[in-house]
This record gives sequence, C-alpha cells and structure tokens, in this order.
Amino acid sequence: MPSKEILSESESKMKKAVEVLHDELKAVRTGRASTGLVENIKADYYGTPTPLKQMATLATPQVDVVVIKPFDPASTKEIEKAIKNSDLSIAPIVDGKLIRLNIPLLSEERRRQLVQQAKQTGEQTKVGIRNIRREANKQLEKQQKDKLITEDDLKSGKKQIDDITKEYTDKVGAVIKDKSDEIMLD
Repeated sequence: MPSKEILSESESKMKKAVEVLHDELKAVRTGRASTGLVENIKADYYGTPTPLKQMATLATPQVDVVVIKPFDPASTKEIEKAIKNSDLSIAPIVDGKLIRLNIPLLSEERRRQLVQQAKQTGEQTKVGIRNIRREANKQLEKQQKDKLITEDDLKSGKKQIDDITKEYTDKVGAVIKDKSDEIMLD
C-alpha cells in the first residue's frame, strides 16, 4: 500500500472517530431538551430492537420538553418501556398517542459530573486517534523495511501522520470544550 493511501486511510479513520464522538456526546444530557437524548434508544418493534428515530417523530417544542410521536400508535408502550429502561433517568409521560419527556434542570454538581464524563469520552477518542497514528507508522516502517519507500519517504510520511493526528486531537479538544461550555451554561 503506497504511503499516500496509508495517510488517506488513517485520516478517514480519524475523521470517523471524531464523528462517533459527536454522536456519543449528543446523548449526554444538558439542561436543555434535545432529540439526541433519545434518538438512539432502541425499543422492541415487532421483535426487532429499533432506534426511536426510526419509529417516531422526535421534537422539542419547548426548551425543557422532548415529544415523541410514534408512527405506529401500537408501539407507544414499547417506546415507553425502552425509555424507562434507558440510563436517562427521566420518566416518560404517555399523553394519548404522544410521549412527553420533561427535562429537569441540572444541579451544579451534576453539571460537573457530566463535564467529566464528556472529557473522559474525549480522552478515549484521542487514544483511538493515537492508536491509528501508531498503526500508520508501523505500516510506513514496514514499507521502508521491505524497500518499497525510501528513508526520506518514511520521515516525510511520519511527519504528515503526526500533523494529521495533531489536527484531529485538536478537533476533539474543541468538541469537548464546546460540549462542556454547553453543559455549564444551561
């Protein structure tokens, strides 16, 4: 595999890691209602675990309320059960064909815990990005050992992969800072 392919593949893996971090942080609760809190909760739909975003319309008509309107009213009980069993710690209120979630305000202590949780998630993502860098460096060293690239190409490739790694770890840092600020402001 040419060194350009190694760099390209590594960068796409790092980009994917940042996207996964964004998705994980959507589920971290702030004091504000967000459909991201519930969209990936899976409810049993005719024997198949299905994410709520595929089973219902999700909306936030008010700052502190999430409304879930199932496409199939028969699935309301299963959605309610899935929310109760999730780690959200919010009791769903069934209102006819709708399910409402009232998002309570967070205490200062709970906000700090959530910021710590977000930082831990970010640190795990950074570790994953560094592992991608290590793997790319191994591939470059193997190519140089097999005489497919020169020593100068190896040094250049390693510098490029370090630059890409720094770019994506900085992005992770920015995402975590934004989420932390969002949690503490609400």
